[in-house]
Amino acid sequence: MTSLPGWSELDDRAITYARALAADAVQNVGNGHPGTAMSLAPVAYTLFQRHLIHDPSDPSWLGRDRFILSCGHSSLTLYTQLFFSGYGLEMQDLKTFRTWGSLTPGHPEFGHTAGVEMTTGPLGQGVATAVGMAMAARFERGLLDPDAAQGASPFDHSIWVICSDGDLQEGVSAEASSLAGTQELGNLNLIYDDNRISIEGDTHNAFTEDVSMRYRSYGWQVIEVATLKDGNVDIAALDAAMISAKLERTQPTLIRLKSVIAWPAPTLRGTGKSHGSALGDTEVAETKKLLGLDPDQSFAMPDEVLTHVRQVKARAALVRKEWDSAFSAWEAAHKDSAALLARLRNRELPPQWDAGIPVFAAGKNIATRAASGDVINALAKTLPELWGGSADLAGSNNTSIDNGGSFLPASSAIKGAHPYGRIIHFGIREHAMGAILNGITLHGLTRTFGGTFAVFSDYMRPAVRLAALMKIAPTFVWTHDSIGVGEDGPTHQPIEHFAALRAIPGLDVIRPGDANEVAEAWKQIIVRNRVAGLLLSRQNLPVFDRNECAPASGTARGAYILKDAPNAVVLLIATGSEVSLALDVQSALMEQGIATRVVSAPCLEWFAEQDQEYKDHVLPASIALKVSIEVGIAQGWRELVGDRGLSISIEHYGASADAKRLFKEFGFSVEAITSRIKGALA
Repeated sequence: MTSLPGWSELDDRAITYARALAADAVQNVGNGHPGTAMSLAPVAYTLFQRHLIHDPSDPSWLGRDRFILSCGHSSLTLYTQLFFSGYGLEMQDLKTFRTWGSLTPGHPEFGHTAGVEMTTGPLGQGVATAVGMAMAARFERGLLDPDAAQGASPFDHSIWVICSDGDLQEGVSAEASSLAGTQELGNLNLIYDDNRISIEGDTHNAFTEDVSMRYRSYGWQVIEVATLKDGNVDIAALDAAMISAKLERTQPTLIRLKSVIAWPAPTLRGTGKSHGSALGDTEVAETKKLLGLDPDQSFAMPDEVLTHVRQVKARAALVRKEWDSAFSAWEAAHKDSAALLARLRNRELPPQWDAGIPVFAAGKNIATRAASGDVINALAKTLPELWGGSADLAGSNNTSIDNGGSFLPASSAIKGAHPYGRIIHFGIREHAMGAILNGITLHGLTRTFGGTFAVFSDYMRPAVRLAALMKIAPTFVWTHDSIGVGEDGPTHQPIEHFAALRAIPGLDVIRPGDANEVAEAWKQIIVRNRVAGLLLSRQNLPVFDRNECAPASGTARGAYILKDAPNAVVLLIATGSEVSLALDVQSALMEQGIATRVVSAPCLEWFAEQDQEYKDHVLPASIALKVSIEVGIAQGWRELVGDRGLSISIEHYGASADAKRLFKEFGFSVEAITSRIKGALA
C-alpha cells in the first residue's frame, strides 16, 4: 500500500479501478486513447483527492483552483475524476464515452461537461491557456484585493495542468512557458507526463531535448519524479512534488513525471499502439488480472470504493466553509471592491460606461487603428476590468492603456512595471497571445484584448478557432489590414485573410470604414460579449460627414445604407478603407447619370443575423448590379452580390510600394472601378 499520511488501502483500490475504467470505456466504444488515462490515473487521483481546491457541488466556485487536462485525448483521465468527485458524471456516462449526446465526448469540451475548464485536444493549447489563467488570477487579485499578504486573499489560488510530450513539442507551449517564467507565475503548476510515447512510437525519434533544462532556463522550478522499479508511479514522491509546487511563490513549477503508458497492460504497456487504440478484449482481461480484478467484469466500481472517493465532497465543503468565512470578512471590509466583483460576476456594465467614447469630427483623416486606440483608452476609464496588449507592436496596434502600467512581476526593473498593470507585453508570440487571451477570458471576471498585424492572424488561428468553439469573448485587434501597409511588401499585406477569418464559425470579423464605425464597433464588442476580431487600417482614412451619410450607429446591424441615391441602378458594398473609395466611385458614377447606392458592411456576421426584411431593404433585388469592393480575395462575396454581381478584389499577393501606388496598380481606383461597372452595365 502507498505510504502517505491519510492514505488508505481504499485509495490504492480507487486508482486500480480508475485504470480499469479507462481500458473498459475505450474497449466498449471501440476507439479512444486508453494508455495515458491508465498511467495517469494515480496522478489525477492524487491531485483531485489531496491537492486541488475544488467544490464538486459548485463547479464555478470563485475560490477554486483551475485544472486543465492539456492532453485532451486522454479525456478519461479527467472524466474518471469528475465521476469519482461527484461532479454529476455517473457510470453510465463512462459507458457512453465518445458517443452521440454523451457528457463524455472524445475530448473535454468547455460548457458541455461540468468541471471542464476549457476545451482541449489541439496539443499545447491547454498549457498556453493555463498561462493566461495564471496571469488573470494575479490581475484579478490586484483589481479586488491588492493589499492582502501573499496567500491570505480569498482570490489566491493555483492553476494546475497535466500535459504530455505532444503538448511540449508544440511551439505554442514554448512561447507561453517562456512568458510564464518572465512573469514569475508562482501560481502555475504543470505536471508533465514524460512517457516517451506518441502515435508514431518512441518520441525520441523527434524529441530528444532536455526538457527540464529548457524549463529551468525559462525560470521555472523543475521537480523530477521517477517511476518505481515495476514501472508504476511513485505516488509518495509525486505528492511531495505537489506540496513543493504549492509552496513556490515566485516561479511556475514543472513536475516532470516519467510514467509507463498503459501500465500495467502485459504486452502493450510502453507501446504506441496503446496510445490511440482500444487494447483488445484479451489485453484488457489480462490487465485486470494483473490489477487483481475480475477479468469478466466491466465498468466495475464497488460501493465502498465509490463512497470513499466521494468523500472529497465533504472535504471540499470544509474548505469551502473556511473560504466563505474569509470572503465574507473581505466583503465587509471592502465594500467598493465587493460591489465591483458583483458587477463583474454578473457580466454587467456600469452606468454611462460608453459616455467617454469619442465622436470623431468629419473633415479629418484618421487611421482606424488610431481611432481604436482612442476608444480603448476611453473604455479603460470606466471599465477597470479591461486590460490587454500586443505581440510587441503596441505602438503600431494602438493597444496601450495610458498610465496603465506594464503587467510584470514586482521584481522587474522595467520602467512602469507593476504586478497588477493593465498593459500586457506578450513579446513576439502571436500564437501564445491568442491562447493566453482565451485563458484570461475563461478565468471569468475581466475583459481582454491583444493586437498584432492582420497578416499574423495566421499564427493565432488555432487559438482563435478555440475561442469561437468555446463561445468565449476575447477581442483580437488586427491592424495593418491591407495592401495599405505599403512598402513592407507582400509578406505583410493580408490578401486571403478576411475570407479565412470569416470562415471561422462564431467569430465576428469587423472591418470598420471610418473612425466613428470603430467607436460603434467597440460598443458592440462590449455588449455582445462574443469573440471578435477587429481589422484596422494603418493608413489614414476620411471621417465621413454624417450630415451627408447615415449615422455610424448602423454599424450595429453589420451593414447599412451609408449614402443613397433615388432609383439607384448600382449598389456598392464595401468594408474598411474601401468604403471611402466607394463613396468616391459613387460621386463619379452620379456625375455620369448612374444612380448609385453605397452600403458600408463592417461585419458580415452581424448583418447575417438581421431579419430578411432589413436585408432586403439594404440589398434589394431591384438593384440588379451589386458590386463588392474589398482589398482581399473575392471569396464569400458572391452570396451578397449574386451571380450577376461584380467583385472588385485582389486575387494575388501585393508588392512593395507606397499604398497609393499599390491601390492604383491593383485596380482600386475610381477610374478603374467606374470603368468596370460601366462595362458590367453595358
